[in-house]
Amino acid sequence: MSDNGSQNKIDLEIVRRVQRGDKNAFDLLVIKYQHKLAQLVLPYVHDRDDVLDVVQESFIKAYKALPGFRGDSAFYTWLYRIAINTSKNYLTAQSRRPPRSDVDANDAEYYDGGSAMHDNTTPEANLAKQQIKEAIDRAIANLPEELKVAITLREFEAMSYDEIANVMDCPVGTVRSRIFRARETIDNEIKDLL
Repeated sequence: MSDNGSQNKIDLEIVRRVQRGDKNAFDLLVIKYQHKLAQLVLPYVHDRDDVLDVVQESFIKAYKALPGFRGDSAFYTWLYRIAINTSKNYLTAQSRRPPRSDVDANDAEYYDGGSAMHDNTTPEANLAKQQIKEAIDRAIANLPEELKVAITLREFEAMSYDEIANVMDCPVGTVRSRIFRARETIDNEIKDLL
């Protein structure tokens, strides 16, 4: 956790530099977080070019709002909330629903039973691993938006429950419940494959 604390301090110092007029300092935050934001936006926005547009729009909104950033939460938590809201606004403007299978669940190791296949390299094991990955992708894609965001932030962005609650603007208990329900749904989807 101390690593997160030092990262928060570094981010806050960069933010303060931008607030004092150092426009180039914001580039450091863009470089640091652009890939993470793209992963966060991906479940919402299907087309990769549109993902880049939404990420860019998120950074523009963050830059414009930066004078009001007080540091009450971590910068990246604040930025993630902007990105999620920008994604939702994009979908509303496009009259779309989130895509069915764009969350990148690379390894089944995140879920019970996946580690048993990790060291196997037989064609059968590779096929089973691919089937599990596809089942996980399908399960995540079919989750309601609140569950999808919660599980994505927890499993793929490694955010704490408190950070997720801040991003999603809800109590920590709600976050825990959403993550539990998401995991339960995913487990039910893959249990026959394990």
